[in-house]
Amino acid sequence: MSGNQNYINHVALVLDASSSMSHLSRKVVEVADQQIAYLARRSRELDQETRVTVYVFADKVECVIYDKDVLRMPSLKQLYRVGGMTALLAAALTSQHELAQTAQLYGDHSFLTFVLTDGQENASHRCPDSSSRDPRELVQAVSEMMRTQQDNWTLAVLVPDQMGKREAMQCGFPKDNIAIWDATSTQGLEEAGQVIRQATENFMVGRSQGIRGSRAVFSTGAQAVNKKTIKAAGLTPVKPSEYQLIPVARHAGIREWVVECGHDYRTGGAFYQLSKSEKIQAQKRIAVLEKKTDRVYTGPEARALLGLPDVEVRVKPDHNDEYTIFVQSTSVSRKLVPNTRLLLMLS
Repeated sequence: MSGNQNYINHVALVLDASSSMSHLSRKVVEVADQQIAYLARRSRELDQETRVTVYVFADKVECVIYDKDVLRMPSLKQLYRVGGMTALLAAALTSQHELAQTAQLYGDHSFLTFVLTDGQENASHRCPDSSSRDPRELVQAVSEMMRTQQDNWTLAVLVPDQMGKREAMQCGFPKDNIAIWDATSTQGLEEAGQVIRQATENFMVGRSQGIRGSRAVFSTGAQAVNKKTIKAAGLTPVKPSEYQLIPVARHAGIREWVVECGHDYRTGGAFYQLSKSEKIQAQKRIAVLEKKTDRVYTGPEARALLGLPDVEVRVKPDHNDEYTIFVQSTSVSRKLVPNTRLLLMLS
């Protein structure tokens, strides 16, 4: 196959339409439509073809849109109706089995599926097309399917609580392909939409670097960064004369520490090392430090590199052997953590 092959993404949304979702039904449509609009925009920008499939599930699993060009997608308004129980395992199995029948000719094809549910499995064994009446056999079937999927398949699930996460892990979902969302409010669903969008961004940027699938689709943070992603994001290092790395020896406010170390404090000129999971606002600049060389990369590409969307989002400092994340501080009193470093931009 020629080197300039087409990237073709098959993205599926598998949406819980059980009765308990009724208070969120309008928001589900809004969030799904936003995700589709976002996919259309990024497909054009990254020159990737994206085809969308949508399943809804309650007592039975129904495919309402199959492998349709993202630039021609309708709203889900007429297609999402709630009512019934939760055939979660049947939805996972059916969606993957049917998508596996999609032709994968002439191009680099990749499959990314997000399952969104607000409850536990309780109806798959009653599904008309279910292969088994025994819930344990269904769990085994999902687990076996996950184990044997090719490397260009990514299956992720959003569940409402820790119990849902445990069940998903028993079904063979990799832990970083499981996210917990707040199913009690429209705000929770809005945040789930942001998590899906961010995961999709990581996935699509990864695709342009030749990555075909992911077992850590919900990870944002240092482990998303490596030499390949830095090069692909078009990042250039900051000149060594333009920044300084200052060790933090004790608990101190950011301005206080900068001044104590003999420098002038400029608001926005100091970056603290990310040391715990925290929310990062859209306007905050990010810098990435290569540990081995102390090279620093910054600019809007650094956000893209970490898969951060242009909305407020929670980021983990996930340990990475090669890179450290720094976040711009816009406050004078931001508390610094001992045994971290401070990045000071000098120009």
